Amino acid sequence: MSIMQGFERIVRQREPLAMHTWFQLGGPAEYFAEPENVDELIALLRRCQEEDVPARILGQGSNILVRDAGVPGMVVRLSSPAFCGVGIEGRTLIASGGALLGRAVTTSVHRGLAGLESLIGIPGTVGGALHGNAGAHGESIGHWAFQATVVTAGGEVHQRGSDEISFGYRSSSLDDLVILETRCELEKDDPHELAQRMQKHWIVRKASQPLGHQCAGCVFKNPRGMSAGEIIDDAGLKGTRIGGAAVSERHANFIIADADCTSQDVLRLIELIRGQIQDRMGIELALELEIW
Repeated sequence: MSIMQGFERIVRQREPLAMHTWFQLGGPAEYFAEPENVDELIALLRRCQEEDVPARILGQGSNILVRDAGVPGMVVRLSSPAFCGVGIEGRTLIASGGALLGRAVTTSVHRGLAGLESLIGIPGTVGGALHGNAGAHGESIGHWAFQATVVTAGGEVHQRGSDEISFGYRSSSLDDLVILETRCELEKDDPHELAQRMQKHWIVRKASQPLGHQCAGCVFKNPRGMSAGEIIDDAGLKGTRIGGAAVSERHANFIIADADCTSQDVLRLIELIRGQIQDRMGIELALELEIW
């Protein structure tokens, strides 16, 4: 049976992935799907398993670099409204995996619930944020999450409680293919004060990051007790360029992709930075960026 049979409406072949990532680089996906509901998602994942076709989940593409050759297998994007809901029940934020993290943050703030306001301005979806335990200013989403509904690569739905989930720095134990929904127990606070705190975090973040029109991505995790951006800056690597890829002058942990950039340029620049930092400072920088 063809991987496409019965899924012609939601699956496309040779979909360019550059348009779906912040870097706007890389080749096509062999197959690209946007299911409209959970049943379609589960059926598609089961077909992929039957046909031995690897599947990946793509959120907003803010932490993904797609290689120039593209991606084999199925890339699934949860863009349908069925995967993007955000709601509040009491002190609990209920957010679907495909919802924008920024929407989850602002919704909780406007309802007078504290805990996530420092995450404003972090790009991506709730599912991606939970998987990588996104955080800023000493706070992370994993501190507040107590439940996650997930789908395995084989299409099985499970609910993970707090006793089954562990979080670390920019990591979690949630290695299931899809995060359908998460629940976060937040704290009551004054909505006006929360909004002011959120706005301050937003201003600081935007002032220190590449300009909004630039194609860019944050590259390295911060070593314990240190800032990757400051380490790269101290090494004098701001502005360093290979081909169309350059280290951002505004924040050294970002790489900017010019119009003529290729994914290979970015990969070569990453290796140059890692090599220079290892040789000069004895620090091994770990990637925050995912390479597909």
